[in-house]
Amino acid sequence: MAELPAKRVLVFRALPGLGDLLCAVPALRALRAGEPEAEITLLGLPQAAPFADRFPELIDRLLPFPGFPGLPEQPVRQADLLDLLGEVQGQYDLALQLHGSGPISNVLVSLLGASQAAGRFRPGQWCPDPARFLPYEDGQPEPLVWLRLMEFLGYPSQGETLAFPVHEADRAALLALPGAHALRPGSYAVIHPGASQPERRWAPRNFVLVAERLAARGLRVVLTGTSGEAETTRALWEALNVPGVLDLTGQTDLGTLAALLAGARLLVSGDTGISHLAAATRTPSAVVFLASDPARWAPLDRERHRVVVGDDVGAVLHEVDFLLAREPQRVR
Repeated sequence: MAELPAKRVLVFRALPGLGDLLCAVPALRALRAGEPEAEITLLGLPQAAPFADRFPELIDRLLPFPGFPGLPEQPVRQADLLDLLGEVQGQYDLALQLHGSGPISNVLVSLLGASQAAGRFRPGQWCPDPARFLPYEDGQPEPLVWLRLMEFLGYPSQGETLAFPVHEADRAALLALPGAHALRPGSYAVIHPGASQPERRWAPRNFVLVAERLAARGLRVVLTGTSGEAETTRALWEALNVPGVLDLTGQTDLGTLAALLAGARLLVSGDTGISHLAAATRTPSAVVFLASDPARWAPLDRERHRVVVGDDVGAVLHEVDFLLAREPQRVR
């Protein structure tokens, strides 16, 4: 179909995770290539600001999402929602629903008052416009779900890979963290034992075995996590019987975490946002899936990023050995 002549585009994606945002990058890249002069606004959660700031070439501004009835990402601020709907009426040429399969998010996008709306819809449920909305298919990789929508709208793919820019300031800030000045690219591996949902957390005893294998292969072990995961990483640190473990839990922001991964030999984690950041920085990884769907959320490159489904520490150790044998020491 013909390319849409959009000049002001409002993109709705208000999912909470870092991985949720990174998986939208290929679609945003295609959109920007097709609309190089457009003003692109992300309607997203307030915590998406550091992500939006990192991609000024793709996102011109962030419009905070105040919630909407039926969407679980945050409680609805009704007065702010009414203000938002009044503010955006008639202001956008295109409203893009990149949030989900559409039963509720398509209602919101249709209320935004754009000249045209587009997105995906679940077959058998309401479709705002068959010419602009593509049927949603389960079991598809998340980045491709939205990239295929862009192609359907006339915006050719500019590549399927995720991306995250790492700046010199990020590397300098990383080396300024306590103990991090001694890290050398390719000499360490990152273990991220936490996850936002308990059912996605691999057992600490399994991470202990992984850390011991990494140390036996001559790699320094670096632990990461959010400040809320400090208890998890502390327990792991205390259980480890390997020298030189560096615990950076709660000390990294998005930029320093990306810089850390960019210099790592590999990452071992559960299915959480850092696994998508590793894909964006081209860092080899072994990712354990316990609860979510790997067909949707696993990295696209299954050679560089090895997926283990289920609680099998032997399989993870095998993938760690595979990656260390396959990937030469990375110097960046």
